[in-house]
This record gives sequence, structure tokens and C-alpha cells, in this order.
Amino acid sequence: MNQPPSDHPSVQRCANACGITDVGRTRSENQDQFLIAELRKSMRVEGSSMPLKASGDLFGSTRGQLLIVADGMGGHAAGHKASSVAMDQLIDQLLNTVHWFLHSDQKHPHDEAVFLESLKRLLHHAHKRILFEAASDLSQRGMGTTLTMAYIVWPRMYVVHAGDSRCYLIRDRVCEQVTTDHTLARQLVDAGGLKPEDEASSRWSNVLWNVLGGSGQHELTAEVRRVDLREGDSILLCSDGLSRYVSSETIAEVVAPQESDLEPVCHHLVGLANAAGGEDNITVIVARPSPAMNEASGSRSTDGTYDDESDFSVDGPNHSASIEEFADEDTLPG
Repeated sequence: MNQPPSDHPSVQRCANACGITDVGRTRSENQDQFLIAELRKSMRVEGSSMPLKASGDLFGSTRGQLLIVADGMGGHAAGHKASSVAMDQLIDQLLNTVHWFLHSDQKHPHDEAVFLESLKRLLHHAHKRILFEAASDLSQRGMGTTLTMAYIVWPRMYVVHAGDSRCYLIRDRVCEQVTTDHTLARQLVDAGGLKPEDEASSRWSNVLWNVLGGSGQHELTAEVRRVDLREGDSILLCSDGLSRYVSSETIAEVVAPQESDLEPVCHHLVGLANAAGGEDNITVIVARPSPAMNEASGSRSTDGTYDDESDFSVDGPNHSASIEEFADEDTLPG
């Protein structure tokens, strides 16, 4: 049964980014997830003659930023669990390897190649975790999720991706899709069997050949790309609930103006997707990375402990809760 869009979409924001997820107009459950997080230096002091405990925690400058969007699929809440498991697995891995991320400058080609392989492994581990979770519950067999993650250390952005969620780069009022849609329709276009203008309306546009989880019959392909950023660039990550209804030209028009407050920008984009149909969950993150994100800064908290390597600060995951089965969601072939 059709329902109006949620009056209270999940919204999270920080200094240079904002994320929103909305259930849309027709679905009763939100199976999307998003995350905005910063990576920064810190330490744990076990003892000192200095009055550090009275001063509280000290954190160094922000060294990087993570933006993640995941779009789950599967009835009976399996899609919600798949996207949640993927996000939890990524957070766990990043918490235990984040010091390596912070120290890696990737100035040597070999170092960057090793770094890119490590990004791919993040997705492969999350993929295996979903398959493991699904194997223990028949009702969740075949559950899967897309995942698009942007790791930004100015002036570089590394994007790791599987599925049909998207990462866009908006530069000089032009919106460029950084990722590739892992759908059968896109494969047909690339092979010359489908005209590009017919891709969005094709019945194969909802059929994914590459996701985390799923049937497990195919090896996951983790797409990784590097983008060299410039001042004035904007980054947008979204689920297909936005990209199916809002064109890249419209995204450029909405995002390109350099407003300091990104929440209205996100609300505008979600509103456009809902106005155009809103038949899917809608998730969007908009960020404006800049050299300032790497400037030295510090902060204190009050518990008097210091992380020994690094701090992973989560600005906004989404958690939705409902158990409903619905139709017309992304599917896997065969």
C-alpha cells in the first residue's frame, strides 16, 4: 500500500558533509545505510607525571574522511540486515587497520597498488561475512547489498564499489559519474546490445550481476578508482533510489552552488526523487572536501584515555527497523 514519504528522514551532518536517508513513497522499510566518518590521530596514555588525565583526551588533526552508502536487497528484512552487516564489518576492519590508512601516503606506485588491493579486500571480507550470516538462516538466503565507499585524504579520493549505488564528482558545474553500474543493462550497453538512452528504462536495469552477498555463485568484483581532487569539487554518493529519478544534470544544478549548509541540498535532492515517484529508498551524501580538512587541530574529551594509534569517529550511520516484504527491488540474475 502506498505511503507518503517519511516526515522524519534520518539526517546526519558534519562540518563539510551531510547525509540523508528516506524510506521513499511506496516502501514500508528502509534497507539503505549510510556512514560519514573521519579518521584522525590520537593516543592512549597509561601513566604520566603530567596532569594529562585531568585534561582529558587529546586528538590530532583529521587525516581522512570516509563516506559510505549501502543499499540492501531481500525480503523479510534481509536487505536491511545485509547492508547493516556490510557496514558493521567495514567499521570493524577500519578500526583495526586505520593506522595503516593514516600513515600510507601512496607516493610510490607500488605503495598505491598495495593500498588499492587493501581497499578491495575490505569489500571481499564484507562479502564473505554476509554469505556466512545468510547461511545460518534460510529466510535470509540470497540477501545482498550494494556498497560504495569514498576514502578521502586530500587531494586524493579512492572509491571502492560494487552494485548500482553511485559516486559522482561535481566539478565546474558538471556532474560526472565516477563508478560503474554493475547491472545487466550496463553490460548490454557496453557490448553494443542496448542503446545508452534505453538503459534506464530497460527491464535489465534492476538486475545486478555484482553485489556483496547474494547467491554467492559468483566471485565479487571490487571496483576501485582514484580521483585527484581540486578545490571547489563536490562529492555525492547515493543509492539508486536517487539516481533513477534525478539526472546528473539536475544534480549538478542543485549541488554546484557553494552553499556552506549542505543539509538543504540533500533535502532538495531527496524531495526531487520523491516527487518523481519515490518507489525506492533514497539515500544521499554530499561532501565538499578541501585542504582545510587536513589542517592541524586538536580536541579534548573528559575520560582521560588516549587511543594508541588512531580514532575512527562516526558522524552518521543510518539504522532503520521494520520487518516487511516488498516487491520491485533490485534482483540478481538466475
